[in-house]
Amino acid sequence: MHIAITGNIGAGKTTLTTMLAKHYGWEAQFEDVDHNPYLEDFYADMSKWSFALQIYFLGSRFRQVKEIRESGKNIVQDRTIYEDAHIFAENLSDMGLLTERDFKNYSSVFELMKSFVLAPDLLIYLKSDVPNLVKKIYKRGRDYEASISIEYLSKLNQKYEKWISGYQEGKLLVIEVDELDFVERPEDFGYILERIESQMHGLF
Repeated sequence: MHIAITGNIGAGKTTLTTMLAKHYGWEAQFEDVDHNPYLEDFYADMSKWSFALQIYFLGSRFRQVKEIRESGKNIVQDRTIYEDAHIFAENLSDMGLLTERDFKNYSSVFELMKSFVLAPDLLIYLKSDVPNLVKKIYKRGRDYEASISIEYLSKLNQKYEKWISGYQEGKLLVIEVDELDFVERPEDFGYILERIESQMHGLF
């Protein structure tokens, strides 16, 4: 079983991934943020480092999905390979921070990789509005996220909505998290589990 958690920066993906893995006794797979050699440079100068960052993420995610499928284990994954292309690279292209040449190059590599990748058995989209995202990002206090603008988060949210509305790779569960506090309120986490388990019964 392979469940993937998707959503904008600050939506709660990593936290929910950790909680679900613990609840089910499954393995958690996280985004390679702490060891990413380009992330701080990217937030300091997006136009200069956007292509290098996106290629790094794409390679890292492809390797991760390959290992997930080969392991035969039950996995909860933080983010997917699809977001790299449909959300972040496309948004950087729209903002003029990724040249047309680089975006075409990136897209051709993504399409090739996608042909070797199986979609998760269940994709969970954590839907959140921008004020809630800003509050969560501020609360966790990562230095390299301090320069993220509201405009950037808004553009990403639009990309997520567009991508999710057309997602046909596999089963999809949308959870609106603005009114939920699944860390502090057990009933909110219980609600999410009920939603997931109602979907999973059709996966076995």
